Amino acid sequence: MHLSKELLVLSCASLVAFASCTPERSPFDISPAESMDPKRAEAPYPAIEIPADADMESPRWKGIDLTPAPPVIPVSANEEAKSFVLKPGYKMEPILSEPQIREPAAIQFDGNGRMYVLELRSYMQDIDANGELFATSRISRWEDKDDDGVYETGVVFLDSLVFPRFVVPFGPNTILSMESNEDHVYKFTDTDGDGKADKKELFATGLGRSGNVEHQTSFLTWTMDNWMYSTYNSRRIRWTPDGVIQEPTGNPWGQWGVTQDNYGQMWFQDGAGGVPQSFQFPLVYGNFRVEGQFQEGFREPYSLVKLADFEPGMRETKPDGSLNNVTGSAGNDVFRGDKLPKELVGQYFYGEPVARIVRQVRSDKKEGLTYLQNQYKDSESEFIQSTDPLFRPVDMATAPDGTMYIVDMYRGIIQEGNWTQDGSYLRTKIQQYQMDDVIGNGRIWRLTYEGMPRSKEKPRMYDETTAELVKHLEHPNGWWRDQAQQNIILRQDKSVAGELEKMVNSSSNELARIHALWTLEGLGVLNVDLVRKLMKDPSPAIRIQALRASETLYKYGEKSLAEDYRGLASDSNPEVAIQAVQSAYLLKIDDVEKLLQSSLKTNHSKGIQLVASQLLEREAEAKKAAATKYSTKEQALFAQGKTIFDSYCATCHGPKGLGTPTGGGELIAPAFSGSPRIMGHPEYAVKTLLHGLTGAIEGKEYEGVMISMSSNDDQWVASVVSYIRNEFGNKGSFVDPDYVAQIRKETASRESNYNYDELVGEIPKALFPQDNWKVSASSTALQGVGSTKDPSYAFSFKGWKTETAQEPSMWFQVELPKDQQFAELEFDSGAEQFPIKYTVSVSSDGKSWTEVGSGTGVKGLNTLRLKAQAKGRFLKIQTTEKGDQPWAMRQLKIYAR
Repeated sequence: MHLSKELLVLSCASLVAFASCTPERSPFDISPAESMDPKRAEAPYPAIEIPADADMESPRWKGIDLTPAPPVIPVSANEEAKSFVLKPGYKMEPILSEPQIREPAAIQFDGNGRMYVLELRSYMQDIDANGELFATSRISRWEDKDDDGVYETGVVFLDSLVFPRFVVPFGPNTILSMESNEDHVYKFTDTDGDGKADKKELFATGLGRSGNVEHQTSFLTWTMDNWMYSTYNSRRIRWTPDGVIQEPTGNPWGQWGVTQDNYGQMWFQDGAGGVPQSFQFPLVYGNFRVEGQFQEGFREPYSLVKLADFEPGMRETKPDGSLNNVTGSAGNDVFRGDKLPKELVGQYFYGEPVARIVRQVRSDKKEGLTYLQNQYKDSESEFIQSTDPLFRPVDMATAPDGTMYIVDMYRGIIQEGNWTQDGSYLRTKIQQYQMDDVIGNGRIWRLTYEGMPRSKEKPRMYDETTAELVKHLEHPNGWWRDQAQQNIILRQDKSVAGELEKMVNSSSNELARIHALWTLEGLGVLNVDLVRKLMKDPSPAIRIQALRASETLYKYGEKSLAEDYRGLASDSNPEVAIQAVQSAYLLKIDDVEKLLQSSLKTNHSKGIQLVASQLLEREAEAKKAAATKYSTKEQALFAQGKTIFDSYCATCHGPKGLGTPTGGGELIAPAFSGSPRIMGHPEYAVKTLLHGLTGAIEGKEYEGVMISMSSNDDQWVASVVSYIRNEFGNKGSFVDPDYVAQIRKETASRESNYNYDELVGEIPKALFPQDNWKVSASSTALQGVGSTKDPSYAFSFKGWKTETAQEPSMWFQVELPKDQQFAELEFDSGAEQFPIKYTVSVSSDGKSWTEVGSGTGVKGLNTLRLKAQAKGRFLKIQTTEKGDQPWAMRQLKIYAR
């Protein structure tokens, strides 16, 4: 899609009914109001109906104004621009708007400066959230080819999505994304250069979450430490040349927004909480309680919109009808550009779309701890305010041109359907102003400053050499540094290692030194001598980054670094000392508890006192929890497996399950952390241990050879497999010795090691639901606001269940496009709604059925291995007994050989 301004204006009559288009008219002057019934604003204002059960004396309702009111009418982008109240010198200008985009919720830029827009086109299209999970959302990509500052050239990169959670540019013509109620992140690539993704590959699993669309994973973000973080997930993932690995982290407490500052500190944006979260220390070190981190008055917004249309109702409404307490927030950015005033660099910004404001946050650092305040609290103001009730800032980003872009969803309803149900205060206020009619819009704004024009330097990183990318690590705009680092690492071009070391050692630009350090780490060529040198650098910031980067070397076996952590725990700078004890604790160096206790006695800075004491509390809690985390049998398997792994397996697979590097930076054996092979079907690991594995794995050669361990008994094998499936950030089912005995018997005739392709050909694989699957059921309940009765939810976190309590012969059926050799079923029924007893049958025609398994339901995870003759195109699960509860399934997995 390429619309010049002239073509856009000429075509606007077909896009916007009632528009009066002329060649002189800017596309940003086309008002959404013109597409609405012109009689709407003139009609008698509807009377407001008070819900019958409303308690008019409660804090939520008391004092509410229900006077019939004129509807809120949307205006053009150029008209909306007049509604902004900005600080002196600033200007907001539209760069992309409806009808080209609709319901924009987030933006990201790729290495060539192209802007990807996450368009949530199914979000709250009516007050009841009907169709919220229809596959109508999309990810579009936009460019400003004529360099006039407006993004006029676009293409739909990915279409027909179910409320996508994020977009992550991932190299040339490639993005990562995930849909709602799913557990899988996919990589989408445009292989033929037409601007549309035509290749889909599984990238990572285990990041999904169920619940309403506001409460699911979002904003997967590649940060300076070369890991990717998202909201809600207490884990981080990382791309490596050997696959995606993962590690546990603290809880981000974020909902919609992840960003980082110039030193790699992440900030997560809470939603309903209305405030930033997890900004004290890197999330990998866990969560810390810091009393008073939000200074007095931080939660009070200064809004110019006075409609009292807030979910909490009158209890959080000022006398003038504006909001008195932040109740929602979305999108965030630590500004790192170079084309706005310097005092904005390093400042945190986020949107409060309920208050219609963008807030600038002042960070005060004291003794290693951070305290936040509204930059304009003293003047009872905000960085950006608007008088337009439809201004809904939901994301912001430092742009390649050095300015800040702000995503404005520009709509009537911003809250999800759970909060607009019949009888709710919010529904009454929305209908009072007819705001549920205002949908299908959206604008992206550029914030500029007088006398500081945007940069016209065009990013072309995908077309540049790796050596040219290294130079961008010194760019004054943090976006350029981030993208250069990421793209060098994706290329894995180690030829620039010398230039990077030179930059680390001699650049006068501290931020360039830090990026060069992490680029070396991401290439796998960081050495311990360089790290130790940087640990003695005059700059505390460099010492901190050296400590953080050294953790990778420690995980790969450089245990001598423990002494460096002990030494820097006494650093005169409290932030360096905090980093040292956090690194030591994360890596569990010997006698780390003694180090923490010593720090408490000798370092009286508030930050060290807080961190050391809370880490000691955490250690005590972890020991207590370890005793109850698993059953007695599982604890025995885990403990035995750990002993075996530490004694034998760690030599090749690394003490932290990340693999052991050779002298050339390659790995002796593959990593276990986050491995889809290890967390997939357990038969893979069991057969590997019993018979060994040689040759390339997914095209990757390793120095080591996995020999057969069949001389060990079934308990030995089961314990090792159980341990590696539940350590290193992994979470999988435990393996019983009886299962190992069964596999041993079935493969007793084997006399040689497996090669990878042969082994994978035998292992049951989870079949991922496709559009051409037909899923049906005898009974399906409605699952939540805005949902449809769709039995295919059984494959997602959302789940499926019967409409009534289970009866004999209730069935759930899947029809595939071709026959499969079914091997196993796995599903989660929760604590109560499991099938009492059930059978599984298969068929090739849907008429003649063969029973291939039967089971008794249990709480939580249900697994059933099917008979060898389980081949067919249809698979049916059927209950055989009556129960008091409905039958439910979520995260259903069908395995086939």
